Amino acid sequence: MAVTLADVIEVLDGAYPPRLAESWDSVGLVCGDPKAVVQQVLYTVDVTAAVVDDAIAWGADLIVAHHPLLLRGVDTVAADTAKGSVIHRLIKADCALFTAHTNADSADPGVSDALASALGVIDTKPLDPIDAPAHDKWVVFVPATDSSAVRQALFDAGAGQIGNYSEASWQAAGLGQFRPGSGAHPTLGVRGEVHTVTEDRVEVVAPKAERARMLSALRHAHPYEEPAFDVFESAALPSCTGLGRIGRLPNPMTLAEFTDVVRDALPATSWGVRAAGDPTSTISVVAMCGGAGDSFLSAVARTDADVYVTSDLRHHPVDEHLRAGGPAVIDTAHWASEFPWCAQARSIVDAEFGDTDGWSSKVTEVRTDPWTL
Repeated sequence: MAVTLADVIEVLDGAYPPRLAESWDSVGLVCGDPKAVVQQVLYTVDVTAAVVDDAIAWGADLIVAHHPLLLRGVDTVAADTAKGSVIHRLIKADCALFTAHTNADSADPGVSDALASALGVIDTKPLDPIDAPAHDKWVVFVPATDSSAVRQALFDAGAGQIGNYSEASWQAAGLGQFRPGSGAHPTLGVRGEVHTVTEDRVEVVAPKAERARMLSALRHAHPYEEPAFDVFESAALPSCTGLGRIGRLPNPMTLAEFTDVVRDALPATSWGVRAAGDPTSTISVVAMCGGAGDSFLSAVARTDADVYVTSDLRHHPVDEHLRAGGPAVIDTAHWASEFPWCAQARSIVDAEFGDTDGWSSKVTEVRTDPWTL
């Protein structure tokens, strides 16, 4: 069965949910027909002219990139502009472009997890965790004869999803009682008389954002004129999603030794790998943030991290961080710290479609780090 671009997007959105993207970000499909067949997928951090050359020469149907090509508002994609020329070439070559940026940064696993894996850091958790999506518990009382239909209506409206499990519910039998008033039009019973009926108590969870849809589905499917139900809003709970990661090394080592580990694990760049701190200090707990991470320096200082690995660090913030007693820092090239994500994204999509006839994928060998000397 042919794999469409829409199929691939569904997998990527499942791995890197768009809801995790920062409000200023631009993620998702940039160009391409969701109905088009996809067989060859290329992964990259940046979409440059050289990457497009590689994709077209290889015959790629889709480029999956980390950095958005069109992050800030544009009023033209004319072919004589730098970014417009890229869009035109991709469209002419029937090659789609999809971006997973800050949603991939915060996903579980995400960019910093790929970095942690490359560095051998284990038992990680987010530096800046995002609460799990708000959920409600719906408790619905329905005649036993209609509970299956009502439960299915709730599922169809978005209820019953718990992690990788769908159509999850709980049900128990009981005895319902009511007296229809003079203005009622009861499905069961007689006005003015107490009526009892065997009912099921059906419990499901549903996203808070789906309340209106859930209520509409409940009222439409329930046989009663006035259904009895409760909605309980769940407490906000931490999750494994969020920016950055902090974990530990299986075996402690010195800062000098760990700096060598970072240098050997990441692709070589002109920027190189540099460290600030006592070279002989012991490193056990490692904080990380793929890409520019100086905004987390103060947060890292409040943890028990022995070192913070990130990119694009500047003189004064690092100097002030160390003067205040913060942990050592290791600075890498931005591109290098995010490059391991390409293999992660590739493995996620290949796990779903890798056995499809004609399917192939690769991480581009084009170096998109802008520094050359």
